[in-house]
Amino acid sequence: MSLLAAARRLARLLSSTGHKIVFAESCTAGLAAASLARVPGISAWHCGGMVTYRNETKAAYLGIDPQLLKRTGPVSDKVARLMAEGVLLKTPEATISASITGHLGPDAPPTLDGVLYLAIATRSSLAASPMTTTIRYILPANSGRDARQRLAAQTLLSLVADHLDNVSTTQ
Repeated sequence: MSLLAAARRLARLLSSTGHKIVFAESCTAGLAAASLARVPGISAWHCGGMVTYRNETKAAYLGIDPQLLKRTGPVSDKVARLMAEGVLLKTPEATISASITGHLGPDAPPTLDGVLYLAIATRSSLAASPMTTTIRYILPANSGRDARQRLAAQTLLSLVADHLDNVSTTQ
């Protein structure tokens, strides 16, 4: 599936479920949000996003503890979760958020090369804090940075679409 096809699928599901989405992106630098914005009429469901490429920005914009970022690094399950929850809390009209952080290279540590952490947070009227799920995903080796960035954004859009599709079929 192409990046635009993933965006169109997500747009259809946002429309059918009534969810409004906001993004917090690191390694994709806003590509997922920008791809969704290419879909005509998406402004009814797309609230926007934050590009938090650097640790300092994650701390300033999303309130992530700088000591946590220093201790664990920005590429972790915990940071992805906090990014999704932080951007959702800062966007009152959004009902769902998606975040991504990862190492796309070059110069990535070998154990983290191509590793992504993605999170989806959903506002719940029953709970004070959002319900959040995270996933670890590994991109194929030997693909260039641009290809990896596009695949990472496509993966994020598809993950949110799958989540909405699963929620709508279980209700």
